[in-house]
Amino acid sequence: MKLYLLDLGRCDVDKGVVLTPGSDRGWRIQIPIVAYLIEADTGERVLIDTGMHRKHIADPDATFRGYPFATALTTIMRPEDDIVRRLAELDLTPADIDILVCTHFHFDHAGNNADFTAARVIAQREAFEWAQSHPGPFPEAEWNPPGIDFQLIDGDLELLPGVTLLATPGHVPGHMSVVVRLPKNGTVVLAIDAIYTRENVETDNWRGQALPEAGRESARRLMELAADENGLVITGHDPDDWADLEYAPYFYD
Repeated sequence: MKLYLLDLGRCDVDKGVVLTPGSDRGWRIQIPIVAYLIEADTGERVLIDTGMHRKHIADPDATFRGYPFATALTTIMRPEDDIVRRLAELDLTPADIDILVCTHFHFDHAGNNADFTAARVIAQREAFEWAQSHPGPFPEAEWNPPGIDFQLIDGDLELLPGVTLLATPGHVPGHMSVVVRLPKNGTVVLAIDAIYTRENVETDNWRGQALPEAGRESARRLMELAADENGLVITGHDPDDWADLEYAPYFYD
């Protein structure tokens, strides 16, 4: 089994608004926007999230123009950060993806779902329903385009041998993380937005989550799982963490 980390751009954010409310307001940092590709031993290819819609290449404020949140976040997306371009670097197209896992439906995680209507698409039911009722940061035309047929699940799911989906609510209701157990590199916990940054864990700051108490419990669950299996936790958007990781075409196995 192979795990690829896909570089899908950056966002320039106010750290104290987006990541660590109550600390460092006004401090601007650039955070990674990513997706993950798993090539399973069964031969199936699993894509986890699809990144920001490619409209942000030409128009960084396309999603939040007119919203107060626009002052806290600006996208930085180059043509090569398009999910289709990143797959092409691995000699793949969207048609080669068998399963799309939607961890949740924020604009930076589900912007290009329309490219993957041929895949089996899996999401948590609670996340799906939450996104439908909160259209601002969840542009439905992008995350729920015509042709998508969602398989909605409730709770954890062993997707494939070595790949487990975990319900980790907090960031939003129905948020999902992924655990990948690799033969050489061992357990890798893809926290996604259950853990934005290491600082969230170190300072116990979950005020940036829609459901802070649930977020705290989900983060604890992931950290304990990683500790029990001597695994690596990959946070969702920590620039220091991601500076030490290898992007595709490198793969973890």
